[in-house]
Amino acid sequence: MHDNKRIRQYVGILSALIAYYFIHEGAHLLYALGIGAFKGIHYMGVGLMIDIYREEMSDLQLGLFCLAGPLATFIASLVLILLTKRFCSVESKLLRAICYYTTICFLLLDPIYLSVICGFVGGGDMNGIKLLIPELAARIIFGLLFVSNLFLFVKYLLPQYKASFAEPTN
Repeated sequence: MHDNKRIRQYVGILSALIAYYFIHEGAHLLYALGIGAFKGIHYMGVGLMIDIYREEMSDLQLGLFCLAGPLATFIASLVLILLTKRFCSVESKLLRAICYYTTICFLLLDPIYLSVICGFVGGGDMNGIKLLIPELAARIIFGLLFVSNLFLFVKYLLPQYKASFAEPTN
């Protein structure tokens, strides 16, 4: 029984990361294609990156390109939150685990990266977002989003998923 739980966790986390890349990088891709600046897709270590023709983009376009990924994951997280009750009632514990970890990933990954981590490992999307608003303001906004999303997770989502995974007592 314990092995099944561990497998569900690994599959859930892996599925969440795949969904994250699909939504986040997919938004970058769609935006780049839409403005005619798409150059290619680069596979890097544990992920991928959409490459663009920077010289063909204004600062505003680059800022919007970099904001597209986090905005897409934020919107996706709202959809996942709205569907939480439905996900928690699904019979398959594997599907529930996938929904659980995907919701966590979409809620927390971009806000924590763009508020704190980007300062230590390179700007990533922040390099373009700071062309739209000052970096400190962006980091504060994403920090507040992280804190509010974490609160939402702990107070609303976690109790529902925890109850849905609880083994019935006889």
